[in-house]
Amino acid sequence: MTIAVIDYGMGNLHSVAKALEHVTHENVIITRDPRRILGATRLVLPGQGAIRDCVGELERTELRGLVDDVLTRQAKPLLGICVGQQMLLERSEENGGVDCLGFFQGSVDKFPIDMRDEHDQRLKVPHMGWNLVEQNHAHPLWAGIDNNEHFYFVHSYYVNAADDTQVFGTTRYGRVGAHVAIGRDATFAVQFHPEKSSRAGLRLLENFVTWTP
Repeated sequence: MTIAVIDYGMGNLHSVAKALEHVTHENVIITRDPRRILGATRLVLPGQGAIRDCVGELERTELRGLVDDVLTRQAKPLLGICVGQQMLLERSEENGGVDCLGFFQGSVDKFPIDMRDEHDQRLKVPHMGWNLVEQNHAHPLWAGIDNNEHFYFVHSYYVNAADDTQVFGTTRYGRVGAHVAIGRDATFAVQFHPEKSSRAGLRLLENFVTWTP
């Protein structure tokens, strides 16, 4: 069995691969070779930076069609991370508006500039650091992870999914409820970085490598 971290030129590839290697004895590879990606048993779609660049690089490396095909056919489990989650929505406000892959209905919205907490204190954007995640619904990837566990975030834009039944985790930042874990069929995607989220993040990755949708 092989877990392929899709290398389209964007994302924290080596940290994700190292974290996966820590939780499994399965073969973990970083690759942009379509044959190796299609031959893998599980896929990880990372992402980091501006979404226009991520979508553009996915197209430039001629991997967008492959990812679309895997998502549509649900041929194998896929985990999206950070911008790898955002790309699965229909459209992002970033970079003046970018059309994304459209696997999930909904949008990627920018945090308001004047973010305030419940005490009316100014909050920084990007949202950076540890924040708790409320588990909206049960999911195999939450196994062994407490509700309201803390995960590590770095983002200025957040997912606003249209279908509540596909929202598995929410983080509140100021007055915004960001959909930080979404899922459908054999795809699960998170805004936070499991590879940087200590025990809880490693447990989520461990659950992913044993998940049978």
